[in-house]
Amino acid sequence: MPHSVASLDSVSVSSDGSHDFDDDELLIAEQEWRESLGQLQQVFAVVFLPIFGRWLGRKWSFWAYARYLRLGLNSAFFFGERSPTPSH
Repeated sequence: MPHSVASLDSVSVSSDGSHDFDDDELLIAEQEWRESLGQLQQVFAVVFLPIFGRWLGRKWSFWAYARYLRLGLNSAFFFGERSPTPSH
């Protein structure tokens, strides 16, 4: 049996279940955690936000152009129909 009860004798566990970490180790672990979060924020800001912005901009421009075509907001809408000028 790979996981026998006898192998548990070699594992030392404190009686109250807490780990024996020094304050220095906790400070170092917290500092590394904060650095990791900072790196994740930078990756998000540098990689994902521009990609999302480009995608959103393309979707918005497609929607705006379709709305523009549907409503017919061209020069005739603003300036009225121009009649062809008679040529003499």
